Order: sequence, then C-alpha cells, then structure tokens
Amino acid sequence: MADGAAGGAHVPAAGSNAAWFARARRAIPGGVDSPVRSFSAVGGTPFTVARGEGPWVTDVEGVRYLDLIQSYGAILLGHAHPVVVEAVRRAATLGSSFGMPTPGEVLLAEAICTRVPGCDQVRFVSSGTEAAMSAVRLARGVTGRTRVVKFAGCYHGHSDALLAGGGSGVATLGLPGSAGVPPGAVADTLVLPYNVVPELGDDVACVVVEPVAANMNLVPPVPGFLDGLRAACDAAGALLVFDEVISGFRAGPGSLSSSHGVVPDLWCFGKVIGGGLPIGAFGGRREIMAALSPSGPVYQAGTLSGNPLATAAGLAVLQHLTAADYAALAARVARFAADLVAAVSSSGLSAVAPVVGTLTGLYVAPPGVALGVPVDYDGASAVAATGVFPRFFHALLRRRVVIAPGAYEVLFCGFAHDEAVLSLAVEAAGEAALDVVDELARR
Repeated sequence: MADGAAGGAHVPAAGSNAAWFARARRAIPGGVDSPVRSFSAVGGTPFTVARGEGPWVTDVEGVRYLDLIQSYGAILLGHAHPVVVEAVRRAATLGSSFGMPTPGEVLLAEAICTRVPGCDQVRFVSSGTEAAMSAVRLARGVTGRTRVVKFAGCYHGHSDALLAGGGSGVATLGLPGSAGVPPGAVADTLVLPYNVVPELGDDVACVVVEPVAANMNLVPPVPGFLDGLRAACDAAGALLVFDEVISGFRAGPGSLSSSHGVVPDLWCFGKVIGGGLPIGAFGGRREIMAALSPSGPVYQAGTLSGNPLATAAGLAVLQHLTAADYAALAARVARFAADLVAAVSSSGLSAVAPVVGTLTGLYVAPPGVALGVPVDYDGASAVAATGVFPRFFHALLRRRVVIAPGAYEVLFCGFAHDEAVLSLAVEAAGEAALDVVDELARR
C-alpha cells in the first residue's frame, strides 16, 4: 500500500476559532451543519478546521491536532491522500455532475458487489440516511408489510421512521427522538434491545441492524445474535437489513457479513465508499433490487446519486487497498486499543476498549468502577452517565488529540495512523486520564 501520511504544513492564522464559530452561529443553526460536531455534550467551543493531512487536522489558528475522527469513518487513507486527490482532480476536469449515467457509478457498483458476496446490485444515493430510508421502503414494497424492527442505540440516519431510539448525536444530546416527527411516522417502528433476538410477527417487513453497533460507542454482537436475527427473519418472512454505513469497507475489506457468516437480504453502505465525498448506497439480491423503479413499483430517485466525483474517490480507495492491508491495520488497532486501556488504567481511570476489525471504541469511567464491554444501549449509557467523558475529551484536546465530542462515538484509526502516531495518542491519553483523576479528586 502506498504511503498515506502527508506532511504537516502550517496553515497561517485566518481568524480565531471563536470568531469563526460566532460567524457560523449567525448563519447556521447552532453554528454546525450536523449536531455531532457541536460541543453541546462536552462544553466549550468547537475549533474550525482549515485543512487536513494524513492523520492530522489544522485549525484556522494554525494549531495542529492528531485526528481520531477522520470524518466519522469516511476517511480511510488519511486526509488529502494523493490517490484520492488525483482521482477527484481527474473526475472534476470531466465535469462534476450530469444527472445521466456515467462509467464511474458502474465501476464502483461492480467493485462493491465483487467484494460483498450475496450483494448482486447496488443503487447509489447521496448519504447514509438516504440509503437506510430507501432500503426500508424497498423492504416494505417487496414484503407488502409495514412494521420495521430496529435496536436501541443503533443509528440509521435521521429519517422519521428510523430516528426513534437512535444512537450517535441523538444519544449524545440526550434526545428520545426529534421534535417534528409525528406519531404516525414511528407507529410501525418497534425499538428493541440490541443483542437480544426478538420474536417477529407476520407484519414485520424488515429488521434493520448495525452488525456491529458503532453509534453507541462500540458494541460488538454477542455470539448467536446475528445468526438468530437471520433465522427469525426467515421464519417470519421478513427481510434482514445490515446497516454498514460505518462498518462497510472500514472494519474490513468488505461487509461484516463475510467475517460473521451471516448474509442479510439488504445492505446499506456509505462513508468509505465515497472516499470522503458525500455518498451512500443500498444493495442486495437481484430479485429484491428488481422491485426498484424503473423496473419495479418501489420509487426512489436522486439527482446527485452516483456523483462522478464521489464514485471516483470511492473507487480509488477500494482499488488502493488489499485484504493484507486491512489485516495489518486491524492488528495495529488491536495493539493500540490494548495500549490505550493500559495507559488510561495506569493513570487511575477505569477503561475498556472493544475492537472489531479496524474499529475500536473507548469507554472511560471513574476510578474503581468495574467496567466490561457493554452489550446494549443501556450498558453504554450507564458508562456515559458517569460524567468522565467530557473531562477526558477536553484533557485530550489540550494535548492536541481530537476525538468525537460525544461518549457514543468510536475511534477511527486509518492507514495514515502508523505506530508512531498512535503512540502519541496513547501517551496523551495517559496524561489526560491523570488530569481527570486530579479533577475528580478536587470535587
């Protein structure tokens, strides 16, 4: 694999973070275009990013941070990787959008289907929210049923029917759902505990699940959960939908269905498949996808779907990586997670860091609290409720290491995060934990 780490060029100061955020609040609700970017859950003012290079981001004041957000998983090779930059540059010289078929969408679709056994066709959209919303519509259209089963703490975008019991920003902000969602929109949505196989009635169109939950921090599936969902759906005549907007092509070289041996009926993808540009996709067996318009009765459309810049970037990423690359990164992430727990624990905080492929989470709690890896949203919420995370977040930020400003997000290590970079993060985490222990002692 080509070297993905770029140099750390200095960005001249272009105003303060406070000034930019004040301007943003005048023109943008809350000053952010996605609630997870705000510091509402941790306090303080978010910094404004001017540029990124490999595992680093630099703000408008010229301060450089080690970035463990990586666009919430969309950036896999590192910021401004030359392979992606060149792919987008070439695509842009040919035109940015056409509203007509392009070779790029065909090539990316073929690449996805080749890497995901059982997925015969995909339809591109512009976001993960669109992918999940469209997959549910397709499942309802194919089965003729209305009820949707989802799991508490799993986030499937902000469409009305799937927002109930969502993780990510919904959990971070402590919201049960959202104002503006009428009762009728969620009347057919059943929210159940993660890692518990439900009994399904004959009114269930589909079960939507993150095969590894990555929106309530990282909660792996317990043995038998995914197999049980497959069996329950088969018995009830419902479709099983894997939402792999985060895990797809991020946790490993394709879908978690390959590593877990459970094949769903439909998949949702996003993030990595756009190489950092906006994209989403849903796909599945040919006979199910045939129900989509124009060949079938289930309508779905999008002017910017299959955008040539996004498909070029996504294809460049997928073609750049091999299974061996993913295996090497997974091993590096496993070592990082172990080192992280050791550093935080030796400083006095309680910590646990689950790992699935290249994904890792980090749960932190006060000294003396016995921590195990949570198995559901209630468990993840109990750790978040200890109140340690905001302190730990800011202590890391003071050391120029940035993680998502919410206890329900995961850590995204990519191919630009080499051993030296991750060692810096581990050292900072140990020091940050000492700060938090001191703060707690002074309370």
